[in-house]
Amino acid sequence: MAWKARAVARELVDPPFYRPQPLARVEATYAELAAGSPGDPGGAWSSEDVDGLQLWRLHRHPPAPGVVLLLHGFGDDRWGTSPALRWFPGLDAAIFTYLRRDDALRAGHPAPPITFGVRESENVVRIVHRLEAEGTPRNRILLMGRSLGASVGMMALADLEREGKGPLGGFIWEGPPASSRDFAERLVRGPGDRWWHVLAPPIGALASAWAGHMGGYRPADTDLVRRVGTLRFQTPSLCFLATQDRLAPPPVQRALAAHFEAIRVMAVPTWHLHCSEILGPAYAADIADSVRAWIPENGKGGR
Repeated sequence: MAWKARAVARELVDPPFYRPQPLARVEATYAELAAGSPGDPGGAWSSEDVDGLQLWRLHRHPPAPGVVLLLHGFGDDRWGTSPALRWFPGLDAAIFTYLRRDDALRAGHPAPPITFGVRESENVVRIVHRLEAEGTPRNRILLMGRSLGASVGMMALADLEREGKGPLGGFIWEGPPASSRDFAERLVRGPGDRWWHVLAPPIGALASAWAGHMGGYRPADTDLVRRVGTLRFQTPSLCFLATQDRLAPPPVQRALAAHFEAIRVMAVPTWHLHCSEILGPAYAADIADSVRAWIPENGKGGR
């Protein structure tokens, strides 16, 4: 049991399937996105340092009425997330890699451990503050995250709304894990029900505690229901709820959705990260409808 717990803990802090792409491939992808495609005007890239983070921004032509901050998931980085900006052809886009893990790995250095949203959400808050300082009103900044990116976005949004400075422009999310402990337990359990699954809860608890020790964070701080508490989100939201998900439990997703004053929930019979495949063009259409309602193209008014 201890061997399995340690293996799962290592996966939580350093996913074995993640490898940063060569910079030449990243640059080629960015050039393709800048050139645009049918229905997407493209734009121009710029980058800046934000308290040790590297923020990349795609500026549309003509100027856009708002910006979407794209948050990557577990075992991903800014390169893997960047194609999602095509779902927002009318907005500027901003992306970055949490804790600059990709840069560390490319340089041959030990990568900072993943903290399952604890430090990553602090990164997001800092980026939102920078966008505000550069002149983008808070109510014209959107967040989008899937998988761990959704968890990170939920934590960051809770912290931002508790600042008492008003809501963000919107939050689009899909498949947030409930907590590091819950996620670890589900990794142990696997896709089927077997007799040895009685060991999944204690192994998951031990693995999440071990991961927290390695990452320097409290596993309790990754619990989304606990982090949200009694907060009622003023930020409008669009949730793609994967109803067959085993890693991001649907009951927890529904409980989180109930904390939003204004939310549209799209139930999709699949696992998270596959909603766009199941819905096809309707996925992008749902996003476009929400963005039009949240951030008028003329830059005036709002919700």
